[in-house]
Amino acid sequence: MQDKLEMIEKRYAELEQLLSDPKVIEKREEWMNLSKEMASISSIVELYRRLKKVYQEIGEAEELLAEGEDADMKEYFKKEIEELNREKEKLESDLKEELLPKDPYDDKNVFIEIRAGTGGEEAALFAADLLKMYSRYAEQKNYRAEIVESHPTDIGGYKEVILGIEGKGAYSRMKFESGVHRVQRIPSTESGGRIHTSAATVAVLPEVEDVDVEINQQDLRIDTFCATGPGGQSVNTTQSAIRITHLPTGLVVSCQDEKSQLQNKEKALRILRSRLLDKYISEQTAEVAETRKTMVGSGDRSERIRTYNFPQNRVTDHRIGLTLHKLELVLNGDIDEIIEELIANERAEQLKETGG
Repeated sequence: MQDKLEMIEKRYAELEQLLSDPKVIEKREEWMNLSKEMASISSIVELYRRLKKVYQEIGEAEELLAEGEDADMKEYFKKEIEELNREKEKLESDLKEELLPKDPYDDKNVFIEIRAGTGGEEAALFAADLLKMYSRYAEQKNYRAEIVESHPTDIGGYKEVILGIEGKGAYSRMKFESGVHRVQRIPSTESGGRIHTSAATVAVLPEVEDVDVEINQQDLRIDTFCATGPGGQSVNTTQSAIRITHLPTGLVVSCQDEKSQLQNKEKALRILRSRLLDKYISEQTAEVAETRKTMVGSGDRSERIRTYNFPQNRVTDHRIGLTLHKLELVLNGDIDEIIEELIANERAEQLKETGG
């Protein structure tokens, strides 16, 4: 770790010089890229410089302790060394975390795709509950959320709904939600009072730019059709809805929530780029699945990750064995505690891998 930290500090010093060079300042794009690189390592350098200072202070205090004869002064230096050692351990731990590999998509906006699974109409109603949960969470984090595409049912559920969330770090928080969410409750449609188990699947995709995923227009088939409402009823007599098929992969995206064909096309292309990236990431993950299983947020989409049990007011995340007895609060967007535990678990697994 020492050699790596020395290299990072040396690079930081180089960046300081480059960013003050008039020739670099004239090249705006290069200057911006160097500024981003410097910002990405500044916290590591700050921690490392403080750690080196603590090492020095411990050495000086130990020398004074060895030379001292006064009992009170010896006691003072012993306490100072103890405090400095505690700070040293904390700094070393923080640096190990800072050096862990970062997900390149953590700062991206996201698309959250929610689909009703087993359970018929009750599953569709549960999909609506998950949509509300994520929308409320976005509000709490001061993110911007909007429904990008939806296929509602007649009684207020969703066969499928896509929620777009914009905000710095949205993917870093939401990526752990991918998987099967299960609900256990008495449906409003149940007359006998029996508890039913239903499910919905959630897929969280980072939103990417053209430069991240290049799409060849020749690989696309674009169809137009009339938008429809719940139950298939016609709500639009113009051909404003768009269906895009990516021929090489067979991925299909449709969008009908906007009034204009152009707006629906733009949204559909945004979703398609994210799905293509997700496909590539999934393929890469599958290749290393046997040797690296630390990323709880990129697991198998068929994996049951969480159960929402209404009779017992209980939410259980099965990946980390976390159980909370505050179901109503969770469904109202209070999911930070779960997300923080998932992030901590991922970091702990990564530290194990690196021998930390």
